[in-house]
Amino acid sequence: MRLTQWTDYALRVLMYCAEHQQRARPVTITEIAESHSISRSHLTKIVHDLAVRGWIETTRGRGGGMRLVKPASEISLGAVVRDTETDFNMVECFDRANNQCRVVQHCTLRNVLFRATQNFLTELDGVSLADVRAHTNQPTGTPSVVRIVPTRSSS
Repeated sequence: MRLTQWTDYALRVLMYCAEHQQRARPVTITEIAESHSISRSHLTKIVHDLAVRGWIETTRGRGGGMRLVKPASEISLGAVVRDTETDFNMVECFDRANNQCRVVQHCTLRNVLFRATQNFLTELDGVSLADVRAHTNQPTGTPSVVRIVPTRSSS
């Protein structure tokens, strides 16, 4: 499964806000854009969407910016991903209106992929924004590395 760039950037915005939620002045789009080398214009659209959806509150003008609406520990990654992703149809047969698959009646792949998607989202449900917030003490430009090791069944 691959998240859209929109969701990726939305998560980055929320993580940045989570990391700076205790400071007096709100987070700005400009500082996130510079911190992550993302287009300010693109982030403006994402921030607007996050505000409309109720994840952040924004204040315009001098001294304005954005803050999380609730504590980072109360924001589930699963909820954010469900809210910002537009399509969880892993394969054509997930979309009943446009399904042209000829083996759908006899295929079990659909059920396996459906369960995998649900497990993916369930895993994200158990992780809060506070659990994954960006840590500013990490040197700039140093990526966090996550290594995924496939497991093999012993059948």
